[in-house]
Amino acid sequence: MSLVERIKSLCDEKKVTFAEVERKTGISNGQIRRWDNSSPKIDNVRKVAEYFDVSTDYLLGRTDKKRYYDLTDKDEKDVDKELERILNNAESNFGFAAFDGETPSETDKEDYEMYVAAMRDAIRLHKRLAKKKFTPKKYR
Repeated sequence: MSLVERIKSLCDEKKVTFAEVERKTGISNGQIRRWDNSSPKIDNVRKVAEYFDVSTDYLLGRTDKKRYYDLTDKDEKDVDKELERILNNAESNFGFAAFDGETPSETDKEDYEMYVAAMRDAIRLHKRLAKKKFTPKKYR
């Protein structure tokens, strides 16, 4: 996928036009369409990347991760391991009580699934925020 195609797909997701992106980023009118035939200035690519909150590497096709802090497959496995550890501790005598003094697995199936989903989302959010906060600028 070319640079212009990636920007077009981001525009479609955000429901904006090239002209709006150019106005809001300070790029001259019609410039993005010309990037099919000519090389853009890196400063303009950076402005577009910041507008869409994606990495310049994503725009240039070097990676499929839109943001440097998106979770990788390894991160997702780590989330599952951490969730399993938390659930095992909740079941033990040393774990915490939930749902009116019952352990999570003693509750009905729907409540247990909601509990697991909420814990998974919380761990994923924490991991993304940590990556965003602690990734050195040279690796972004």
